[in-house]
Amino acid sequence: MKTKTQNYMHRHSGFSLIEIMVGLAIGMLGIIVMMQVYALSEERKRTTTAGSDAQNNAIIALDAIQRDISRSGHGFANTRLMGCNLQLPSGATIPLAPVIVNPAATVIPVGDANTDTLLVSYGNADDQPDGYNVNNQSGSTYTITGTGMMKQNDRAIAAPAACGATTLVLGTVQSVTNSVIQLSSSEAGTALYNLGGTPRFLAYAIRSGNLTVCNYMINNCGDATAATLANQAIWRPIASNVVSLRAQYGRDTSGSMDGIVDSYDQTTPATACAWARASAIRFALVTRSGQFEKAAVTAAAPIWTGTGGAPIDLSVNTLPVQSEWQQYRYRVFETTAPIRNVAWMGAIAGC
Repeated sequence: MKTKTQNYMHRHSGFSLIEIMVGLAIGMLGIIVMMQVYALSEERKRTTTAGSDAQNNAIIALDAIQRDISRSGHGFANTRLMGCNLQLPSGATIPLAPVIVNPAATVIPVGDANTDTLLVSYGNADDQPDGYNVNNQSGSTYTITGTGMMKQNDRAIAAPAACGATTLVLGTVQSVTNSVIQLSSSEAGTALYNLGGTPRFLAYAIRSGNLTVCNYMINNCGDATAATLANQAIWRPIASNVVSLRAQYGRDTSGSMDGIVDSYDQTTPATACAWARASAIRFALVTRSGQFEKAAVTAAAPIWTGTGGAPIDLSVNTLPVQSEWQQYRYRVFETTAPIRNVAWMGAIAGC
């Protein structure tokens, strides 16, 4: 026996209960299909967006490093300073050179596995690169030939003819009176080099999948304690999802010192003339998309020019499960940045 509701629906809708149920089923199937299409569209959108994010991160990071390398050596591009040890106002001591690839772990603690570190140094003074000859010295008072652009609170180095085992000191200009310079330190020197008011000694490293930078003029970047390395106020992230940084010196190995790079390697120069011949840095950044794919989408690890076809090992990284590295997409960006402030130095020094 039909209920009053069924009779009412039959009389007024023109559809049977079975027809209504079939319609509902078709409607539900339609909704499921639409949701699947929407989910697939969103998945592709996330993949595309993640790839764009990886590209943007690499471009930002590449530009930051390249700009710093182009400035490196400014203010101290002289063979008598290259490779010397320099004590900073904080008390930390670093090797002095435009760019150092993989300095000692006491200078830059190692970053993520299979990544390189960089120490980039430069001054910001609008001054001559050859320094000022010291005519007379009495303690921390130096009499030079003219004062040029040197002014109070600039950072300056008093350097001997050759540093040898002597550690140079980055002093602060206390006063400038005609040709008399008063420094905060009293190191023996035959020349003064002006690095300006805010020189940079920048340590670059990949930490926890981020490209980070630490300024030695503000912090002790050589502190390897876990709290310091994790402190983003000290190691400031400038790009995320960066899984590798690779770098090499570009060297002029010709006998004529023509300034043209002939070879690339990671061997740290051992002499001032070797530093003068390291006139470029070739480096690569590998970024990872933020989208985790359900299946492997990267068949083989990426390569760059500096490895001669050998892949960059990404199997050991910051992922919770190391075997999942192939389920991300990667982009490799590489460039060669000239160290412009040393291109002329070797020829003048007879290197």
